[in-house]
Amino acid sequence: MAYRSSWMTEELDVFRDQFRRYLAKDLAPRAEEWRKNKITDRHSWRGLGAMGALLPSIPEDYGGLGASFAYEAAVIEDIVAVLPDMSTPVSVHSTIVAHYIANYGSEEQKRRWLPKMASGELIGAIAMTEPGAGSDLQAIRTSAKRQGNSYVLNGQKTFITNGQLADLVIVVARTGEAGAKGVSLLVVETAGAEGYRRGRNLDKIGLHASDTSELFFENVSVPPENLLGGEEGHGFAQLMQQLPQERLILAVGAVAATEEALRVTVDYAKQRQAFGKPIIEFQNTAFTLAERKSEAVIARVFVDWCVEQLIAGDLDTVTASMAKYWCTDRQVETIDDCLQLHGGYGYMREYPIARMFVDARIQKIYGGTNEVMKMIIARSL
Repeated sequence: MAYRSSWMTEELDVFRDQFRRYLAKDLAPRAEEWRKNKITDRHSWRGLGAMGALLPSIPEDYGGLGASFAYEAAVIEDIVAVLPDMSTPVSVHSTIVAHYIANYGSEEQKRRWLPKMASGELIGAIAMTEPGAGSDLQAIRTSAKRQGNSYVLNGQKTFITNGQLADLVIVVARTGEAGAKGVSLLVVETAGAEGYRRGRNLDKIGLHASDTSELFFENVSVPPENLLGGEEGHGFAQLMQQLPQERLILAVGAVAATEEALRVTVDYAKQRQAFGKPIIEFQNTAFTLAERKSEAVIARVFVDWCVEQLIAGDLDTVTASMAKYWCTDRQVETIDDCLQLHGGYGYMREYPIARMFVDARIQKIYGGTNEVMKMIIARSL
């Protein structure tokens, strides 16, 4: 009997059927163009919004579907299977940026930004990482100093997903003393923002259709009403509260990518002939796939349980860290094995497994490196 995720419903089945058809018919044919240009287009974002695929778990009052996190997970799974390059931009926009606004924004902020994010009219980004501060968020140097009726923002961010397209950027900035208590989150509305500058669209080894940028802030004026949470100094706590969901969505994508890699490799191994028989009939091939399939099912069951925990409001930081580290490690290892089973063809970019290989590697780095995930887990022992 085929395994079915515990959080799936008939209503979600209907949504996914329509969404998968849209991805295959309308977006997949444009994937190569996006990879060549190193960016997707705004038309595709509006299309995703029209399908209800952006911000599905945000309340209907603010433009979302009012659904559970299960819809967010389903959207990312389906995008990973068809357009893996776009999974990171969408997850940053929908499951990260929108939820900071929904959880910490004022009523005015939520009504001003969320409906346009749900429609794809506004594209969101979050600017945490700096050239000298990655996983150690307490070390950020970007500053926001109150001067008169505004904050003056100065600093540099890097590796920012959606940076080239972003209309809203949540900036992690220092508004006070050193350490966690001096960190705040400010929303920069990029249109016409004097002193705001997009740097390079960075040249990555994978996820080529996902734009990733340097961002520069030189005396950018930000109105105080764009501070998330109403008071300064709560930014670090806000980041820590939202990281479990961010890390879980990375694990969800990792499992979906692992399953897709196994699917294409099993198909290839059944068709590819060597020494007069399909290569899947060789014990090494069969045993390798058997091991990786077992791990994929274990990862799927664990992540599905984590999704249930998140929906119930019970997913803790340690468990989310386990999911992120273990599932992304398995993703990278599985796809490496799958590429090996393709032989020389696996190294050719025309084969999907080659793109999966380079796309997978970042999964162990962003959202907190897997080494940091192990540190978090170790502290709980």
